[in-house]
Amino acid sequence: MTTATIPNMKNTLKSAVKPVSYYMTRPYRLFHEYDRANFRPDFMAGLTVAVILLPQAIAFAIIAELPPAMGLYAAIVAGIVGALWGSSNEMHNGPTNAISLLILSTLSIIAIPGSPEYIIAAGMLAVMVGVFQLIMGLGRLGVLVNFVSHSVIVGFATGAGVLIFIKQIKPLLGLNYEADNILQTITGAVVYAPDTNIPTTAIGIGTIILIVVLGRINPKLPSALISMILSAGVVFLFSLNNAGVSVIGELPSGLPPLADLPLTDFALIRELVIGTIAVGAIGLVNNVAIARSLSAQTKQRLDNNQEFVGQGMANLFSGLFSGFAVAGSFSRTAVNFRAGAKTPISAILSSLFLLVSLFFLGPFARYLPRSALAGVLIVTAVRMIDVPEIKRILRGAPGDAAIMVVTFFGTLFLNLETAVLLGITLSFALYVMRTSTPKVHAVLPDESFRHFYHQPDRDSCPQVAIIEILGGLYFGAVSHIEEFINDYTQNHPEHRFLLLRMHNVNHCDFSGIHMLENIVQGYRARGGDVFLVRVNPRVRHLMQTTEFENYLGSANLQNEDGVISNLFNHYLDPAICIYECPYRVFKECQNLPKRTDLIGISMPQTDETIPIKTIKPQELWDQLHLSANTEMPIVVDVREPREFRQGHIVEAHSRPLSRLLRERSGIDRQSKLIFVCRSGRRSRRTAQIALTRGYENVAILDGGMLAWQAAGLLTAVSLYEKDNTDNKPPSQYQTDPLNEESVL
Repeated sequence: MTTATIPNMKNTLKSAVKPVSYYMTRPYRLFHEYDRANFRPDFMAGLTVAVILLPQAIAFAIIAELPPAMGLYAAIVAGIVGALWGSSNEMHNGPTNAISLLILSTLSIIAIPGSPEYIIAAGMLAVMVGVFQLIMGLGRLGVLVNFVSHSVIVGFATGAGVLIFIKQIKPLLGLNYEADNILQTITGAVVYAPDTNIPTTAIGIGTIILIVVLGRINPKLPSALISMILSAGVVFLFSLNNAGVSVIGELPSGLPPLADLPLTDFALIRELVIGTIAVGAIGLVNNVAIARSLSAQTKQRLDNNQEFVGQGMANLFSGLFSGFAVAGSFSRTAVNFRAGAKTPISAILSSLFLLVSLFFLGPFARYLPRSALAGVLIVTAVRMIDVPEIKRILRGAPGDAAIMVVTFFGTLFLNLETAVLLGITLSFALYVMRTSTPKVHAVLPDESFRHFYHQPDRDSCPQVAIIEILGGLYFGAVSHIEEFINDYTQNHPEHRFLLLRMHNVNHCDFSGIHMLENIVQGYRARGGDVFLVRVNPRVRHLMQTTEFENYLGSANLQNEDGVISNLFNHYLDPAICIYECPYRVFKECQNLPKRTDLIGISMPQTDETIPIKTIKPQELWDQLHLSANTEMPIVVDVREPREFRQGHIVEAHSRPLSRLLRERSGIDRQSKLIFVCRSGRRSRRTAQIALTRGYENVAILDGGMLAWQAAGLLTAVSLYEKDNTDNKPPSQYQTDPLNEESVL
């Protein structure tokens, strides 16, 4: 190792450690930057959330078939820790219905629900989920959640809502039977319906009705808490706990205890790996979705990686302190936001309020009926099913709809972690399919000539193809893009030039560069060229480092403004525009003379390999005016009459290319002929025709009339308005050497 590498290693280590220290010191920044003016709104928001946090923490623990105390511990610890290390000002972490259902699905195949082994496994799962999420955050892998389709969340939430609804039928009716899946649960409810406990059912249904009615009277009322308190009061007054009504039992009234977890039990760890990934992934995607939906209203700038760290720390500490896996809650976060929360301190306060309430309300939980909690969960389950969002996805892209449907049915009939991973896998597969087959289509300008759109019903320019690429030029997509361009080229063999619109190409790798080289090579082999417009700076940097820009030529990399004008004036053949193309595709075409009467007449192609003599504008001027001993050349302007009238060389004779194509000349083949057009391309074509007809002393004006005018040389303007379909010259030239019977 050389001494020069030591500073580089130090810099690399420093750059790796800096993000870790930044993310982990979030609590310091939170309190150091806290504005005391925010304490009052944070206090009121925290108190409001605590009112709904208590019943939810108990209910969601029951979904996971864990002791209610674990739900309360998870709510307290995760609420505080998640707020300290998270990034969102309004996010509220703790037990959620979907995560609780995932926990049950993951752990029920490892241990019997409710057993000590089951409770220990729940704590271990939370710790593993926390480590997984923490690694994702510290590794700055927050971008990965962008590849999980929103349809996975909708499908899973819908399936989870249906499952929760069905699973709460037993406690709602006070039934007791074994059921391992959704079908057995439904069948058992029908078979054992005669054994329904009437008081239990009445309390459950009454709770549902009360929640719905209170919600319609005033949505801000803590309807779930009110319903649970009233139901507990009914049980207490009528001693229904002695009449077969199942109750929760007394809750603990103390700080969350440190759990005794087997952190080195690798056999248990292996069994929990799949569930860890499923719970961790769903939790992260759910949190980012919630945070983004709120940031759109608050304009807060979010950090996905910091949010991952916050979730990881919340799960890690929840597991260590007798809780279970948690995530952000949309309902509590929304209440927190509507209650006026300004900072994460509001979430910390809500958890502290819950902790204080345990010291006073814990003993009264012995009268809280399970059927009331079942009623709360049934209402929650129904609200999880977002019917308008489901309809939108079904009406949208087929791929998203398929992911949602597969995840939904997988949630109902497979292990939940399998269903989640299946949905995530399908999301990645859909992403790969979409990015590897980006949209590529030919475009044309609109009526204002300002924007380009795909217009398959319009006729295109016969000389240049304009193709837009809507995706990355990476190894997975280049085959699809190249295939489209090659097929388009084969279907339009008349196109000699290609303009690629690249403003939607944000990524390119060497495979993309190699594909572009093949396309350029193909067009140049047919005598044309390729031009790129609006290339992304990062993509252009790659073109420079791989020397593709040198191969293409910097002149072929252009901006949007003026690209068509540049092609029109310097590359496209105006003879084709005038004599072969009846369309006016571009703005530059609008003033061109169109000889539609010649459409269909064979027009020989320009052959750049045939040497044609050229003459400079000043040299031609000297020959016409200063060289008395030199044979006077005959200047033939091959443009259309309208172009000729607008400005021409005084001594020139107007003989449009259209006329020269149809008629032959009796002129002396030894005459010195100089052909002139606008830029030199039509005159080159005319010179080639003259050479094939036996004329030997032929030249063209280099650069055409554009060069003549740029040199400041004299031009003449014709004012006659005679109809020129016969292409006759003005009267002052009717005695010239190229008379009516004397044309090429």
